[in-house]
Formats: sequence, C-alpha cells, structure tokens
Amino acid sequence: MEKIKVIDRELLDETSARAKMSPRLRMNCNFHARADDPVNRLLNAMEPGTYLRPHCHPDKEEIFLLLRGRVAILIFDDGGRVTEKVLLDPLQGCFGGEIPTGVWHGLLVLAPESVVYEVKRGPYVPLSTENMAPWAPPAEDAGAVSRYMDGLYGQIESWRV
Repeated sequence: MEKIKVIDRELLDETSARAKMSPRLRMNCNFHARADDPVNRLLNAMEPGTYLRPHCHPDKEEIFLLLRGRVAILIFDDGGRVTEKVLLDPLQGCFGGEIPTGVWHGLLVLAPESVVYEVKRGPYVPLSTENMAPWAPPAEDAGAVSRYMDGLYGQIESWRV
C-alpha cells in the first residue's frame, strides 16, 4: 500500500537546502513517479537570482501554489513586454495562480527559501527551443541574463524583500 506523501516544513527545508547548493539556485522534489505520468506534481524550491527563462506550454496549463516565500508571476506578450504581474505572498493572502495554455510566462523569486507546488498535465517533456521566449536570453549567457533580470526586477521593485 502506498503511503501519503506529506509536504511539511522538514521537506521544504530539505528541498530549499538543496536549491541553495545548486548552481541554478533551484531544486525540484517530484511527487509523480515517472516522467510519463498523466499529471506532473512537484515542489520547486527557488532562491533569489535563479533564472527561469520565460516560456510557454502550447498544450497544457500550469498551476503554481506558493507554500513559502515571495514570488512574482509575470505574463508577457509575443514581443516580451510584461502585460500582467501577480505577487504571490501567503502573508498577503495571494497563494497561487494558473497559467493558461500557450501564454508566455516566467517567475521571479523575491525571497529566500521560496517554494512552489507545481501541477501540470504530463507527460513531462523538456521545453523545446520554440517554447522558450526568443526575446529572453538563454541561461548560458550570464551577462545578458543579469541585465535582463535587472530590468524585470525594476518593474516590480516595490515587491522585493
């Protein structure tokens, strides 16, 4: 018999500790057993400074529930302009958001030890080049990423911790 998968402070702390040690400053803890499961469910522990290149999922919605920390969800138009921004902050009563299919989106982490619970339809398929925003720099270009993120953070300066 399968046991209940519990999300508690210990799991959040452990996943956040692994994120801090990761060069990408984020770490997943998957709840789905296989990549081809029909529903992907995971914790994503993230630290400020992690770069989540804006992207879209052409065939699935994505749900983010913030369990701890502060995270901004940004929605972009096809040219890369921010058209919507939502501050996820449990202390202010905003806990999550659902991104519609085919919408350019990204996250900015605003507080240490931020952890979101993500849900999206499976199977897991790595994002292809055409699903990555062409107007956002690739993660490998550290200088361009730094400048790009500075610009995004500037649009939500009052939300930073």
